[in-house]
Amino acid sequence: MVESINTKVDLVIDATAFTGLTDYGKIMIGDNGFEFYHARDPRKFIQIPWEEVNLVVASVMFKGKWIPRYALETKKNGTYTFSSKKPKKVLQAIKVYIEPDRIVHSLSFFDVLKRSFKSIWKKRSNKRKSNKKKK
Repeated sequence: MVESINTKVDLVIDATAFTGLTDYGKIMIGDNGFEFYHARDPRKFIQIPWEEVNLVVASVMFKGKWIPRYALETKKNGTYTFSSKKPKKVLQAIKVYIEPDRIVHSLSFFDVLKRSFKSIWKKRSNKRKSNKKKK
């Protein structure tokens, strides 16, 4: 069995980890870090100390009424994405240990489209300017 990094547990809730394949288990939020334990396989677990968390990115829909998933971006090991039964409770428990300015909203679908169109437009205008300078 895996040793927990937490000495005091604030929240335990059913969750899903999106690590290649979806893994079902429980999230444990405590004083030393964020932990995910697989429901059936004790060898599959994720332990992230609070010092390693760079950002918490929440996907917010319908003006905050629905949060389908959230991700923890670490300093060294990339981003881990999770979803749970009550994501607002999870984010409130995380907010105790992570500064609120490091908990951010992810981009919406339309924001991503807007950025891509701006990028394409900027590339085209730069290409036109460089062609005029060559002549």
